[in-house]
Amino acid sequence: MAEFLTTLVVEMQDDRTWKLEHPLVYQSDIAGSITVPEGFVTDFASVPRIPIAYTLAGDTAHAAAVVHDYLYGNHGVKRKVADAVFKEAMAVSGVPWWRRQLMWSAVRVFGGFVRKGGFQ
Repeated sequence: MAEFLTTLVVEMQDDRTWKLEHPLVYQSDIAGSITVPEGFVTDFASVPRIPIAYTLAGDTAHAAAVVHDYLYGNHGVKRKVADAVFKEAMAVSGVPWWRRQLMWSAVRVFGGFVRKGGFQ
């Protein structure tokens, strides 16, 4: 059964990034055990600051977004798998179905640009 085995603990670095103060461990049914190390820096979900987009998908699913950011950093997982783990982790976190679909669809459409170095 997929679950977070530790709690997300972060320290704000600036207005857009946070640093993990402790490892974040997620047990995925899709990709097995994933440990995001202490010190990893994330921007959580990269949701544009456009009011409607941010209202629908911003400031949510932080732990799932950290795992997704980590997997996108070329940690031996294909993009499609990383995106599936993101969707799974959002479900584990209690994110409503409609919001999971919206956020997962966004990473499927735009995530390739970010992984290749664009939109940063």
